[in-house]
Amino acid sequence: MFVTPGKQARLWLRLSLVRGAGPMLGHRLVDAVGGIEALWQRDSETLANIDGIGPALLRSLQASSAESVASVIDQCEREQLILLCPDDAAWPKALIGIDDAPLILFVKGDVNVLNSEKRLAVVGARRASREGALIARRWSRSFSDHAITTISGMAYGIDAAVHGGSLEGLSPTIAVLGCGLSALNETQRVQVEAICRQGCVISEFLPLQSARPEQFPRRNRIIAALAQATLVIEADLRSGSLITARCAANYGREVLAVPGSVLSSSHAGCHQLIQDGALLAQDPQSVMQQLGWQGGQRQAAAKLKQFQPGSENEAKIVEILRRESLYLDELTETCGLTLPELSPILLALELQGVIERLPGSRYQLSAE
Repeated sequence: MFVTPGKQARLWLRLSLVRGAGPMLGHRLVDAVGGIEALWQRDSETLANIDGIGPALLRSLQASSAESVASVIDQCEREQLILLCPDDAAWPKALIGIDDAPLILFVKGDVNVLNSEKRLAVVGARRASREGALIARRWSRSFSDHAITTISGMAYGIDAAVHGGSLEGLSPTIAVLGCGLSALNETQRVQVEAICRQGCVISEFLPLQSARPEQFPRRNRIIAALAQATLVIEADLRSGSLITARCAANYGREVLAVPGSVLSSSHAGCHQLIQDGALLAQDPQSVMQQLGWQGGQRQAAAKLKQFQPGSENEAKIVEILRRESLYLDELTETCGLTLPELSPILLALELQGVIERLPGSRYQLSAE
């Protein structure tokens, strides 16, 4: 449900739109004048005396107007996005005191999960091996069943396996994007919809901002800052996951890494992290033990999630697969749906752990 942003959120959004006022300088400005409201009440002479304020930024601040946020607010309303600022009660407590924390966050889903008690970033390679993806999915399911909220970047490979495994469990998962929440393709929108049933998706980028290479390191530092620890499952020496790990270490968070074969370059990044002092992760239990998160497993038998179909077509597919497993072409014929109509529904059900895709594009209900 869309909630009209309050005065504070609009003022922070206005600051985020000022050219040259990035996160670090933006926070320095607000701190120097005593708050976001005071920033827009100060005269040019006062602002010019703040360290880091040059002529170009001063002109940008002077040119800013309260009306500049209107189109962004309209986009948030169309997409049902929640706008969070550092003055909001729901603002992630983990971001307080972080010098380069975002000035604003756009959120879709349940904002309360941003302050979950146990939060673990799980990241790794986009081009993940089958083994790496399997580890990510199984471990994330285990973390989720132990009341741990996972955080990842909703990319291909390890990220996708993390969110998928977490959705099979009982706890939320959080996706942090390197683009705006309105600049998504159809597959990404399906992923967002699935994640928001049990967590949330966030971004610091304007809703219509498309993905750019330089934005992913910024995304990675939010992942690292939100979590109490970062686990790297599979990464080579050039992987962006190492950026996340370095950010986590700089924020004083714990870093863990999964070792792999010395014959594969896809594990070299994890080996480097371990050599640099990261904790070695052998299994989910070792991760939880090293973080002091032992115990706390939820009673799956008592609290087993009951799948609630999101549409008539989802319910129809689940009912068909209760009787037998079917290949994709058989499902298409049985359901009376075209392949473009059926594919996103299957993806959503797979992400929620309701169905499994077997070799040869054959689908069945997931094992109980």
